[in-house]
Amino acid sequence: MKIERNERSQVKNFFITILLLLIVLSVFAQKQKVNHMTTFDDKLIHFGFSLGVNTLDFGLAHYNPIGNNPDFVPTVWQLDKEQITGDHYVRADVAELIPGFTVGIVSSLRLTKDLNLRFLPGLSFGERQLLYNIPVWETDYYQPLQYYSIKSTFLDFPLLIKYKARRINNDRPYIIFGPAYRHDISRTGKEDLVRLKNGGFYAEVGAGWDHYFAFFRFSVEAKMSFGINNLINDPPLEQRQYYSNAIRELRSNIFTLSFHFE
Repeated sequence: MKIERNERSQVKNFFITILLLLIVLSVFAQKQKVNHMTTFDDKLIHFGFSLGVNTLDFGLAHYNPIGNNPDFVPTVWQLDKEQITGDHYVRADVAELIPGFTVGIVSSLRLTKDLNLRFLPGLSFGERQLLYNIPVWETDYYQPLQYYSIKSTFLDFPLLIKYKARRINNDRPYIIFGPAYRHDISRTGKEDLVRLKNGGFYAEVGAGWDHYFAFFRFSVEAKMSFGINNLINDPPLEQRQYYSNAIRELRSNIFTLSFHFE
């Protein structure tokens, strides 16, 4: 009997505690909050700047075997331990995702109450490491490399549509989508082990959260950029060409976490 009474008492105290918590939360929820920058979204045009981090990746498709590439020609290299023939399966993949850095300018044009057109030109720095299933020999190196590093400096030109949800006090979630063009200005590509085209088009989609402070709006935004065109280029004569010949399609994919100040 005593145990049952103690259990009933514990259950009763539990429900009383839950009820008190609900009452307290209800009071705080009904408390009037000060809304900042209530006319900010009514501006026709506004500007800001953006800082962010990124990770660069590749989407790869290969010739299986490499002899399926009509441009592949076996060539004997003095330091190679084995000759790559048309029957070989040469494959590459990104070894790991390496954080990079992004900086940009925000230009926003109000289209409707919930839609904005945003142009965010910027500069991005990043690196991708290609890991092959065969030793990586590069010209002027007398031992194989663990991986081949491709460092990039992009000029970014995204043009995006921003669709905003209803504002909740000083917060407002949104989604973004649209095209972008990026131009890599860091490498000439003349002697690269894997030659890439400098320019590429992307389809971008993401989501973010606006928070309105007293004097500015701060936004956190996550965005994926999917490369549209094939970036693989003809290999240079100075390098072993089978590293590029093995790749049928190479598309650039980029994830960016941005912090906007407007």
